Amino acid sequence: MRGIWTTERIRAAEERLLAVTPDGALMRKAAFAVAVHAAEMLAEHTGAVSGRRVALLVGAGNNGGDALWAGAFLRRRSVSVTAILLKPEKAHAAGLAALRRAKGHVVSVEDGPDVLEAADLVIDGIVGLSAHGGLRPDAAALVARVRAPVLAVDLPSGVEPDTGAVPGDAVTATRTVTFGARKPVHVLNPSRCGRVEFVDIGLDLDDPDLRQLDAVDVGAAWPVPGPEDNKYSQGVTGIAAGSATYPGAAVLATGSAVLATSGMVRYAGPAADVVRSRWPEIIATGSVTDAGRVQAWAVGPGIGTGREGREVLAHVLGAGVAVCADADATTLMAHRPDVLDARDPGTPLVLTPHAGEFERLMGRPPGEDRVASVREAAAKFDAVVLLKGNVTIIADPDGRVLVNVARGSWLATAGSGDVLSGLIGSLLASGLDPWLAAGCAAYVHSLAGDLAARGVPVSASGILAAIPDAVRKVREVRA
Repeated sequence: MRGIWTTERIRAAEERLLAVTPDGALMRKAAFAVAVHAAEMLAEHTGAVSGRRVALLVGAGNNGGDALWAGAFLRRRSVSVTAILLKPEKAHAAGLAALRRAKGHVVSVEDGPDVLEAADLVIDGIVGLSAHGGLRPDAAALVARVRAPVLAVDLPSGVEPDTGAVPGDAVTATRTVTFGARKPVHVLNPSRCGRVEFVDIGLDLDDPDLRQLDAVDVGAAWPVPGPEDNKYSQGVTGIAAGSATYPGAAVLATGSAVLATSGMVRYAGPAADVVRSRWPEIIATGSVTDAGRVQAWAVGPGIGTGREGREVLAHVLGAGVAVCADADATTLMAHRPDVLDARDPGTPLVLTPHAGEFERLMGRPPGEDRVASVREAAAKFDAVVLLKGNVTIIADPDGRVLVNVARGSWLATAGSGDVLSGLIGSLLASGLDPWLAAGCAAYVHSLAGDLAARGVPVSASGILAAIPDAVRKVREVRA
């Protein structure tokens, strides 16, 4: 499980390390890593390193120092390096001296546009972790002239380090090299960061502020039947979704639970005949009151927000088992919060809103600090809250947060959320911790979308069909 730390904690850890490290040693180590990645990018994009032209966008402070030292190291490989100093009087003295000793060039902001237009690669060392707000006008004007690939030092300048928000003009990097630990910006705004490369400089950090699952984590957590298991011991998943008029949500959510892992799936609702015809292995009834015993419910997609939908939701919440509430279920909770009175205290609950549903639940949109907003919602509802998006945020009431970064935008299609709710329901039925269940489901859901798409748009049915391949992939990685 990959850890992500806030900038405040990283800076504190850096200060502790600097106190016991020779002056300048950490900067030179970081800068050497930047130079290595710069050379790699030059080779990838131009086919050569020697003789190529690199422009450094250099601000005040240590990020500018990293860029200057990286330029000095690149000169050893016969790269032409020119530093554009945004604040010459505040440029890092040792880094600037190193670049000059290496016969690098230094120019003013006024000469910067010509340098940038001729560059084969640009290294962004404008601002670091302490900066907030968008780029200043002079920096923004220079960035607008960049046409070459961009390598960012620690983070793309102008992007908020702890939220990933872009309050003004900002750099869009092709690749970002970060030191000591991954920061929230790297997972909360990956499109600005490009490929993120991590360089370990020996920081001492304890429990992370955010976590990101990888295939090994998901493969290890995903339930697999053993020789003593049967259809009941693996977990029975209940699906309360869809309607006679709109049975698609029921078909997708039920199919997702069937393909994920469930030993048995019980569907309850007015789309029983349609669902049974598509998934003959399930047990289908017309009402949740007749469904029989389950270990978890996935409820909400397509149930409607009227009296019947409210009654279904109240019954499921009062069943004393874990519940994944999606779509219409979250709308019902927002408009009729008294429905939550049916929930047994302490019963696990997972809410899966998109941004609009989140606004209905909380009375305001997620805003720029999505992590803080989802944490607040998790505490308010005493539930795991999964905020959908290209970057999905999953918060537990105890404050733990998982982040899942989608592999593309293929999941932005009708019915995709119904597939996710079935996945979560099946993992809850297996007994997995609700926070981990939501995270694993989000990971496999994203992977299934990527496998199904293969570079072209895909439907929710295609995502559904790819679930077995996605689960197989994470299991193979674990093995």
